Amino acid sequence: MTKLSDQLWMDAVQDVLHAGCRMDQRGWVPATAGNLSRRLADGRIAITRSGGHKGFLSEQDVIEIDPEGCPLAPGQKASAETLLHTQLYASDPAIGAVLHGHSVAATVLSMALDTPVLTLSGYELIKVFEGQSTHDTAIDVPFFANDQDIARLATVVAPSLGKMPAGYVIRGHGVYVWGRDMAMALARLEGLEFLLACELERRKR
Repeated sequence: MTKLSDQLWMDAVQDVLHAGCRMDQRGWVPATAGNLSRRLADGRIAITRSGGHKGFLSEQDVIEIDPEGCPLAPGQKASAETLLHTQLYASDPAIGAVLHGHSVAATVLSMALDTPVLTLSGYELIKVFEGQSTHDTAIDVPFFANDQDIARLATVVAPSLGKMPAGYVIRGHGVYVWGRDMAMALARLEGLEFLLACELERRKR
């Protein structure tokens, strides 16, 4: 690597480590759950390796993959859900970071509701999502059935790409959100998780 490319890589790794700590503080990546990635300007992708607690990541826990999801160093293993990250990057060159977490609200709501989407409306925080400028609107968060065959799951998600401003939820599993950079992806994740928690709380009444 050149000094510049080496610095770009380290910046991406630090973004992933920071996101892991932030998500762990909120209880969104219990045990070995979740996976996080950041795309570099040169097309490389930094992603968490398979396994490991995302709240205790080290630089060695972030590996380099190509746009197809293949690790670039021998012996490294990417998360089983890497394809869901690379699918998003391939769908939109503006996406610079993808986050996946497993919160209580996302897990419970997606299993309790039998609708294909959760409609969020009237919340001020809706404005955190792309294209939203007022609380006086509604957006749908799609629910997709969980599937251990990630390639098959990706084909189910594919028709909705470009039409999910708030991200999506895998039932009984967790959320996927993204943004042009890690700061935006984190803001959208926090926004979605807040709104999911609000919806869960409302259903307890």
